[in-house]
Amino acid sequence: MNTAVVSVDQTVQEWGNGLAVRITAKVAKAARFTRGQPIKVEVVEGGVFLRAAGKPKLTLAQKLKAFDPSQHGGEVMATGRVGAEVF
Repeated sequence: MNTAVVSVDQTVQEWGNGLAVRITAKVAKAARFTRGQPIKVEVVEGGVFLRAAGKPKLTLAQKLKAFDPSQHGGEVMATGRVGAEVF
């Protein structure tokens, strides 16, 4: 586990009706955050604490890439009419 401290100075910006801080690539990598990563935001004495709160949600492309027809029972998508479908 990487115990090196990663620190960056940033500015709180307006985003819609709220405020936002962008997590830089350097900080995201050190925290092992990825796109779609659920996080928990806690207000603690002296600031705000972010922590991972589960596994990232997969994109459709990632789900399709991980799809194994032999494991999941057949075709991903029929190439033609299988029954009474209307195309």
